[in-house]
Amino acid sequence: MNNKLPGRGPLSRRSFLAGAGGAAALVTAAGCGDSTPMTALPTNPGTTAITDADILNFALNLEYLEAEFYLRAVTGSGLSDADAGSGAGAVTGGTQVVFKTPAIQQYAQEIANDELAHVRFLRKALGSSAVSRPAIDLSNSFNAAAMAAGIGAAFNPFADENSFIVGAFTFEDVGVTAYHGAAGLLSSKTYLAAAAGILATEAYHAGEIRTLLTELGAPYLTYANQISALRAAAGGGAETMLSGTTIVAADSNSISYDRTTDQVLHIVYLSAASGVVSKGGFFPNGLNGTIKATAS
Repeated sequence: MNNKLPGRGPLSRRSFLAGAGGAAALVTAAGCGDSTPMTALPTNPGTTAITDADILNFALNLEYLEAEFYLRAVTGSGLSDADAGSGAGAVTGGTQVVFKTPAIQQYAQEIANDELAHVRFLRKALGSSAVSRPAIDLSNSFNAAAMAAGIGAAFNPFADENSFIVGAFTFEDVGVTAYHGAAGLLSSKTYLAAAAGILATEAYHAGEIRTLLTELGAPYLTYANQISALRAAAGGGAETMLSGTTIVAADSNSISYDRTTDQVLHIVYLSAASGVVSKGGFFPNGLNGTIKATAS
């Protein structure tokens, strides 16, 4: 795969390290300097306690999902074998989008560039502890989400640029809530500081997609709010409906929402808010690593 996307320079690893309580946990690198090298995390010492490495692997799973979504939309190809890891799961669905609006194509290229860099950086930071890409479904999952949200029996986010924006919305807001939820899980101040910077960048991405949706109007704005309602039901609320005058997703104190790992898993597995679940939706065989099944 050619990892130099149109309109951008060669893909580079931007300094980034994040924990995730969250999903599509978009791990965006801006806000962290490039000059400070990161050392590989030690392997899990065998304790049952959740470690920073476990949290970062949770984030890596979600980065795999987003990287595959954006790379396939922009280039028609997903992660290379080297970037996916040994014994990586298969990816179902995802084709290159025919963009008609140059600016939207540039936005998509920028995010795809970021997501590939995030995967590479996390894998390097985790070293031998890094999990490989799990099986990912970018076809049946969107159809199931569309049905559950009341959009219809099928939805293809790669059909055109407007559908792509709706598809991106499925992930973006979850990433913001994920990083907020991760703040209390990380023990390293270094990783916590990085996660705070990443949270800010993820909010920029989410705001970009939310703004585009309000400009698109019906039916795409309606679709987005139907997806938002579905996420709220599965992931403990944490949603603000979009309108022509409401873009920012935040609580009554204007603080970004947060989600637990359980809530994020219920969303990406497209499962009900209650009950133990370990796979489904975008991850038909579940995530790889320690954090992969809900507790309730």
